[in-house]
Amino acid sequence: MASTTHTAPSAPAKRDRTHYLYIAVIVAVALGIAVGLIAPDFAVELKPIGTGFVNLIKMMISPIIFCTIVLGIGSVRKAAKVGAVGGIALVYFLIMSLVALAIGLVVGNIVEPGTGLAVTDAIKETGQAQVSAEAKDTTEFLLGIIPTTIVSAFTGGEVLQTLLVALLAGFALQAMGDSGQPILRGIEHIQRLVFRILAMVMWAAPIGAFGAIAAVTGSAGLDALKSLAVLMIGFYITCFLFVFIVLGALLKIVAGLNIFTLFKYLGREFLLILSTSSSESALPRLIAKMEHLGVSKPVVGITVPTGYSFNLDGTMIYMTMASLFIADAMGTPMAIGEQIALLLFLLVASKGAAGVTGAGLATLAGGLQSHKPALVDGIGLIVGIDRFMSEARALTNFAGNAVATVLIGTWTKEIDKERVNQVLAGQAPFDEATLLDDGHGSAAPAAAAEPEGEKELAKA
Repeated sequence: MASTTHTAPSAPAKRDRTHYLYIAVIVAVALGIAVGLIAPDFAVELKPIGTGFVNLIKMMISPIIFCTIVLGIGSVRKAAKVGAVGGIALVYFLIMSLVALAIGLVVGNIVEPGTGLAVTDAIKETGQAQVSAEAKDTTEFLLGIIPTTIVSAFTGGEVLQTLLVALLAGFALQAMGDSGQPILRGIEHIQRLVFRILAMVMWAAPIGAFGAIAAVTGSAGLDALKSLAVLMIGFYITCFLFVFIVLGALLKIVAGLNIFTLFKYLGREFLLILSTSSSESALPRLIAKMEHLGVSKPVVGITVPTGYSFNLDGTMIYMTMASLFIADAMGTPMAIGEQIALLLFLLVASKGAAGVTGAGLATLAGGLQSHKPALVDGIGLIVGIDRFMSEARALTNFAGNAVATVLIGTWTKEIDKERVNQVLAGQAPFDEATLLDDGHGSAAPAAAAEPEGEKELAKA
């Protein structure tokens, strides 16, 4: 298998600068919370700053996904391997979604956070307003994966549309053989350009974090946090148990890795999500870091983008606990049979609302409207704290996709374990300046880190 000895590259010259950047993000988050508590009205007006930063990151997602997948698929010899990766990923995502729902169900029934709350007419109106016209049913969602044109896949901001076009382009270049190599080299240069732009955008992170966290704190306020503390704390604890017990055990058993070590490697991404309340803000960096870790391009390119639509563990837990909370608060607690039926419906409905702004709340509202309309009025109870709960949703979703990438890489033998150990031990630091191993135009580092499975494919 892997016998190549990796030479740990020297730390990039600009690494210290990016270290200070993330210290600035922490300071900005603290300032944002302070402003939100001291001057809530002013803080709410800062929301466009946070939204603008997240949009800057989102504009990079489609080209990064396209380049990663095309380069990954175009460089392997067997198309069947790519199909196997996708199949394993989807089965794993379904199983973990069910596990997340089950955990949320157990904790929700034990805690019973909604008991004793009253639903006023104002709360009912707020709840009805959350039923989004953007949400799609499953058929519309599946048809929506097909873009109007190849170009519209990049301009529409739909991750799965970009994924489809990238898969088609990757397989086409694979079939072209040697004649497709110049195109692959061109896409390689585009990838370097896109990651360099992303590295530049990241310098706006402190400003974006300040605006986002100030707006969230100012809009919710302490009163909402106090009255709904039981639900929030219960949800956070449930997410914690899922990540560190379920995912941690899987990662240790399958890949032999400590989840705390992996999360330390992804610490800056977790901080970025915490400050922007959006897991999408860290998607491009997750792709870059998973490749640097030693997972092959095809596995990273398929697992990460697909996981962002289908592997929403945090959202599953949220919908479970929120549904039970609302039912209890409205004085109509559901029997176990009703709970399971509702949650299985929400599991399917969540795929139809993937990518909708505020997907957690929008999915819950749309699902309840379709399956149990009487509960929609109670959604107004959680609107005030939804953004705080979205922090845990986003962090859990991100953690689930990071772990999934390593697990699927291990199952498909598309991961270089020697490289993984070096990176997690700090011997091969991630280049924050370029977000690529071959940022200086040399393909040598990338070749050195070629995963075991990819080497086997190259020999085929």
